[in-house]
Amino acid sequence: MLLEGLLNLPTWGYLGITLLLTHITIASVTIFLHRHQSHNALTLHPLISHLFRFWLWLTTGMVTKEWVAIHRKHHAKCETEEDPHSPKFKGIYKVLFEGVMLYRNEARNMETLDKYGHKTPDDWLERKLYSRFPFLGITLMALLDVLLFGAIGIAIFAVQMLWIPFLAAGVINGIGHYWGYRNFETQDASTNILPWGILIGGEELHNNHHAHSTSAKLSSKWWEFDIGWMYIRLLELSNLAKVKRVAPKVHTVSGKQVVDVNTLRAVLSNRFHILKLYGRKVIYPALKGLCLSTNKNERKLFKLARKLITREDIHIESTEKQTLDNILQYNCTLETIFQFKQQLKGIWAHTSHKKFNRIQRLQTWCTEAEQTGISVLQDFATFLRSYSLHRA
Repeated sequence: MLLEGLLNLPTWGYLGITLLLTHITIASVTIFLHRHQSHNALTLHPLISHLFRFWLWLTTGMVTKEWVAIHRKHHAKCETEEDPHSPKFKGIYKVLFEGVMLYRNEARNMETLDKYGHKTPDDWLERKLYSRFPFLGITLMALLDVLLFGAIGIAIFAVQMLWIPFLAAGVINGIGHYWGYRNFETQDASTNILPWGILIGGEELHNNHHAHSTSAKLSSKWWEFDIGWMYIRLLELSNLAKVKRVAPKVHTVSGKQVVDVNTLRAVLSNRFHILKLYGRKVIYPALKGLCLSTNKNERKLFKLARKLITREDIHIESTEKQTLDNILQYNCTLETIFQFKQQLKGIWAHTSHKKFNRIQRLQTWCTEAEQTGISVLQDFATFLRSYSLHRA
């Protein structure tokens, strides 16, 4: 019958093959387009690299240079009007449901492609086939789906066509900058959507990625699962890939009293985590104590202060600045804590300072924090002195 394909599967078989096909596609996006091409976090064997490229041409019609350029621009211009898909400026619903249109509009911007699309494939196949005829691949995929699965193949093809535009262009670029939890206090609004995920290939750990964009591994906490990293490790064990960079591993050295080069390197390389810990270990406890000891109106004021003082992605407007100033003037302890946070950020902000000067500044910061008499700040100074990188 015309409605039947070469493969006659039960219902669960069609569901399984749909999930398998879409999963290969998301794995190709996260491993090849994202971690390999965009951020150079790993190298791939030429055969595997081309298989990923061929599969993406077949199932998405995306051009490598376009995807890479748009993603790199997103990092370079994150949460600004030039960001190709920032929910802050485009709106969450537009990014979530019209993300593919935002991608296509930016793909027509030759300035973006020229500036951010460097070192992407430019061989004969790319020039004569993949980039020249991007819709030929998905046309072949549609024919293959109908040939293999019959009429149900049309539904399978439709799911394949919606998978990346919705999950990657919509969910990751939209919800991944709007809702979720944050391990790192980055200057953008990136979030982790889930601590584990299969459908999005590890890309759901978006805040981790923005904190360490060149890391081949996106998971950070022990309970987070990055399935893309699992595939990369399997490819590496098969000599088909080589990891170049992962996020630095840090630990604390009990009893350490002196800030040294290792302390400085650990702080600089993991500064977004330091800011997150500063909020958790210093700001939150101080605010909690204030909220317990003040009246109802003051408690509302201090709750408002929590976000303004801790979140690095908030661009404080004039009205919010006035509110923040009022809060800080109201309580000297909170003002001291806020000022010490700004001083700490200044240590890694001035990149022109020599290493020895930075070590001195960090040591001075710890000493002065201990002299404030604020217990949470004293404890954090002790913790910061113990901060260290794991040796390879």
